[in-house]
Amino acid sequence: MAGQDGKWQKEGSDQNFDYMFKLLIIGNSSVGKTSFLFRYADDSFTSAFVSTVGIDFKVKTVFRHDKRVKLQIWDTAGQERYRTITTAYYRGAMGFILMYDITNEESFNSVQDWVTQIKTYSWDNAQVILVGNKCDMEHERVISYERGKTLADELNIEFFETSAKDNHNVKAVFERLVDIICDKMSESLDSDPTLVAGAKGTRLTEQPQGPNNPNCNC
Repeated sequence: MAGQDGKWQKEGSDQNFDYMFKLLIIGNSSVGKTSFLFRYADDSFTSAFVSTVGIDFKVKTVFRHDKRVKLQIWDTAGQERYRTITTAYYRGAMGFILMYDITNEESFNSVQDWVTQIKTYSWDNAQVILVGNKCDMEHERVISYERGKTLADELNIEFFETSAKDNHNVKAVFERLVDIICDKMSESLDSDPTLVAGAKGTRLTEQPQGPNNPNCNC
């Protein structure tokens, strides 16, 4: 895993996992971040959520490349008034799911601002996937697949369209992000094998204190 100094650190065998990856889901309010997280972590969907207040997270353990990877997935508030709180959690994040709503032009236009936030507050090797959510609402679509893909290409990141409601591509996004992080980790370890054994720094589980609301949604 990576300390907040950007180095990789392998957890001890008694931890029941090989690596821990801290992931953040970011984007404007109401693009479906919490529904997306609940679909992946709990395989559940409801449209009855209220907006996330501050930040919340879930933990899920997956197997990738013969490794047990513990995912600590943070669901962030999209509203501007929570930005100071949520950006405090960017540090140490190894992956970001940057989400917009295909039925909402403003959420798409805000993607570049969120990319700037990532570049400002996270470490250089953080991996990002752009997600156009709510593709089940095709009749209300205002952002074409091509526009999303073009923007992702310009940002040099991968792109998926998803539906938390229909469970379309939700698992695929998380699996791909984990794979990208694993690939980057392998490259880092190939260049400097001492990173795993010698990495020091803050554990990814140590986070700034902030409000938590278990009944949340963006």
